Amino acid sequence: MLAKTDFDPSVLWIWGTMQAMAVIRVLKACEREFGGEGQRVVKEALRDTGRDIGRQMMGSLEKPEKLSDAEIASFFATVVNCIAYASLEEPSIDSGDKVSFHILWCPHQDYYAAFDCRVQRYFVQGMLEAVKEKGLLADWQVRFTQTIPAGAETCRFELWRAPDDEKSQWEKYSEQLEAKALEIAQREAGE
Repeated sequence: MLAKTDFDPSVLWIWGTMQAMAVIRVLKACEREFGGEGQRVVKEALRDTGRDIGRQMMGSLEKPEKLSDAEIASFFATVVNCIAYASLEEPSIDSGDKVSFHILWCPHQDYYAAFDCRVQRYFVQGMLEAVKEKGLLADWQVRFTQTIPAGAETCRFELWRAPDDEKSQWEKYSEQLEAKALEIAQREAGE
């Protein structure tokens, strides 16, 4: 596509932004109109989409013998960030059990409110499930420590080898956000 002279690839950014805004609006509308069931349906569709994207990214990949789990986690995060999300990142392997990255620029940063970023959690959840299907990073978790829409200069995420008591941290925080979203939707529906 980049070799085509009759097409401006930058319009894909506009198209992608339109799609991203539509997704968050569909989620909010379903939460407002249908409550928890609407939220569940949209969440599952987004997670399934993320899983499909993750499977495509992983393809027939087998665990490279000479790469550590931290290197695999960092590589996976870079592929997700730079390809699936078209974001610019600064990755770091912090230890054998922890990697992190700063998102220096995100295509959603000027359009999403801080709470809107939650919609991306479902895509990421599906991608993580795809990686774990390959037998990779089974005991790793992810969390964010700051986001651009909340006022930080960068979004910062960490992936770490989680002890048993932290193994479902991503999912637990998602559930907290879902409950808050339903409270907001109920208030908006009552206005």
